[in-house]
Amino acid sequence: MQTVTKTVHLEADRDQVFNFLSNIENLPKWATSFCTELKREGDDYKVVNPGGELYFTIEADNETGVVDMIAGPEKEQMGAWPARVMGLPDGTSLFAFTLIKCPESSDEQFAQTCASIDAELGALNKMFA
Repeated sequence: MQTVTKTVHLEADRDQVFNFLSNIENLPKWATSFCTELKREGDDYKVVNPGGELYFTIEADNETGVVDMIAGPEKEQMGAWPARVMGLPDGTSLFAFTLIKCPESSDEQFAQTCASIDAELGALNKMFA
């Protein structure tokens, strides 16, 4: 299994960053490649992107800073992308996001996903500058 963890230093305190990232409604504000639109279908959310639609949810725990992002084409076929917000001693935060290469993804597709995450973390950094 291939994984890559990306991090970004944010000029905001942990609670501010956690509250922003754990709110699913904020996803289209920063993850603009992954989420061009966020739709609600009953109790479920769907992310719309150039590849189609995915069910999407966030499993967050304020105590640990976990903000795991769970997505998949069907509710029975969802995978997790682990993420965490950590407070730093100077009052700023570090956001870590782990990408996991799906078996059906090519190396090129995974590299493109990693590049998209770099851009999205850069956008997130500007939001908290």
